Amino acid sequence: MSIIYILIPIAIIFVFIAIGIFIWAVKTQQFDDLERHGTSVLFDSENQTKRKETNRIDE
Repeated sequence: MSIIYILIPIAIIFVFIAIGIFIWAVKTQQFDDLERHGTSVLFDSENQTKRKETNRIDE
């Protein structure tokens, strides 16, 4: 029964840490654009070819 007196404060500390991490993630805009990073990997090669073409045109 005495273990409860140790586990409850530890659980409360974990909850505060999780809330702190969630607030940090929201403030740093981690959830604003969820699809851009997922699709940027797929279309990265097209962007590089467009950049090369624009660099050739500029030169």
